[in-house]
Amino acid sequence: MKKTSKSNYKRVFIAIGAIIIVFLLIVVLKSPTTNNSSAVDALAPQKLINQITSIPDSVFNQIGIGTSTVKATPISGKPYLSSNGLPQVLYIGAEYCPYCAAERWSMVIALSKFGTFKNLGTTHSSSTDVYPNTQTFSFHGSSYTSKYLGFVPIEEYSNIPTSTGYTTLEQPTSFQQSLMNTYDAPPYTTSSNQGAIPFVYFNGKYMIVGATYSPQPLQNQSYQNIADALTNVKSPIAKGIIGSANNLTATICKITNNQPATACTPTIKKIEAGL
Repeated sequence: MKKTSKSNYKRVFIAIGAIIIVFLLIVVLKSPTTNNSSAVDALAPQKLINQITSIPDSVFNQIGIGTSTVKATPISGKPYLSSNGLPQVLYIGAEYCPYCAAERWSMVIALSKFGTFKNLGTTHSSSTDVYPNTQTFSFHGSSYTSKYLGFVPIEEYSNIPTSTGYTTLEQPTSFQQSLMNTYDAPPYTTSSNQGAIPFVYFNGKYMIVGATYSPQPLQNQSYQNIADALTNVKSPIAKGIIGSANNLTATICKITNNQPATACTPTIKKIEAGL
């Protein structure tokens, strides 16, 4: 029997090593890449979106403004029209922000009365801020279509920490930043609240700085728990989110001339009267 030389063994080991390296490269190349720029956990399940956007009118009617404590402030600002002349709502916030986390629930519900979202993400607020890890949606990467208005969301930062804050996601245009610089400041808000987010600008007619209700009821709640509570008119979660959604809907109806009637109901018009 012929003996195998050391050089032959060496060539076999080299060949086996090369095969292993090629296999590992194939696995790496085929593995999905992770976008570390955003902390979006996943696309929001359509079942969840359907659930929170099909709440009976009776719930909105019974809750009214609920525990929503902040109304939109009337202003005489610059119109912010879409390319086809529709009034636009500008939102500037961030994924780490617990107040933005709370407000997005109400904004998704209110805006869905006028149009349709696609590619909403699920995420959570910062784990080191107040109301840590508040479960919410992200507007980053989403789109919105409506024949009544436009919606322009800017999520400036993720909830992924860096040495100086959080990773950057999106930056406002110079015009959008000028609106925030003007109206997210005294005399439209207090000096202590200057620059606060979320900042929402309703086509130069109204603005909101900060959340319109407290995030506290959402603390330690899952997406599904929050969604399930929205039809319970006695739930603090429903009183906050639905009350805020009614406030937002009334403000939007002001800039759409009360269109459509399915959104701008008699209950909403009563809330409008107080704006």
